[in-house]
Amino acid sequence: MPQGIREPAEAANPRGHPARSGSPARLHRVTLTLARCPQHPDGSAGRGYEILAPLGPDGRLDAALWHEARDRCRVRRFWTGEPDRHGRLVHRAGGEGGATWLIDYEDWTNEDDEAGYRLGTHAFVEGEYVSIREAGDDAYHTFRVARIERTIIGERS
Repeated sequence: MPQGIREPAEAANPRGHPARSGSPARLHRVTLTLARCPQHPDGSAGRGYEILAPLGPDGRLDAALWHEARDRCRVRRFWTGEPDRHGRLVHRAGGEGGATWLIDYEDWTNEDDEAGYRLGTHAFVEGEYVSIREAGDDAYHTFRVARIERTIIGERS
């Protein structure tokens, strides 16, 4: 069974307790699966992304919440027959609409980044579609929003 999104290690304060940086972040766990395409006429549940994303009430990515919780906005790319890739959801200024959302796997290079097509304007609602371009590929691939779970990251009992 594939592992889920890896949480970054919590920093500890001098007493050994996890550090807190304000209130817990309200994020959503979004699962995207490959939509139907010529190579996969029925789509593929074995190819996709699991993203901890900052969604507003309308289901759109929320840049202000991302700024508060950027270290928690993680991504797991799962692809049948390949090892999972782990990265982070990044919001950068510039691009169409004034900003670009992308998946960054390695901080030291932009060559492995996977860009989303106007992800900031799409509502992440089950059954809707979004497009992501793999690194080194000029074509976008369409993914279906298969599942959304609301989650609160960083909350302590």
